[in-house]
Amino acid sequence: MNKTHKLIIAALLTALVTLATLAFQVPVPATKGYINLGDSVIFIAALLLGPRYGAIAGGIGSALADLLSPYAVWAPFTLVIKGLEGFIVGYVFYKLFSGKSSIRARILAMVAGGLWMAVGYFGAETILYSMPAALVEFPGNVFQAVGSAALALPAVEVLSRVNAINNIHNQ
Repeated sequence: MNKTHKLIIAALLTALVTLATLAFQVPVPATKGYINLGDSVIFIAALLLGPRYGAIAGGIGSALADLLSPYAVWAPFTLVIKGLEGFIVGYVFYKLFSGKSSIRARILAMVAGGLWMAVGYFGAETILYSMPAALVEFPGNVFQAVGSAALALPAVEVLSRVNAINNIHNQ
């Protein structure tokens, strides 16, 4: 796949990250944040396209969702946190596991990215609010990461069985 095709798919996945983030929001009053499903699309993007495009879809898609919702103050933090989340998932999967199509490799990549997301938001919430507020939000971020991985894993498994991943990388 040439760079133009990858960029188009990354743009579509970026839009899907935004949509998944906006479509399902559970507010967390202690930090004025929310739990959402955008991470599932970030995981899919990173596992399909690798670290660079996972970072683009994660950072831009999630920050755009913040800007389009009442959570605009979070957009700069989200850009970095979710961008690195997508990068980490893609990096772990493609660099450490060489993109091997194993469930274990995918799960470990999503655990690494999800853990970063929870820790990243813990730091941002501590800066913006307080450590007690960040402690209240932390389990929600972990839940979001685990739930998103549970949604992303079967989607990526289906896509890999129809050779979508190989087709993306071999064209």
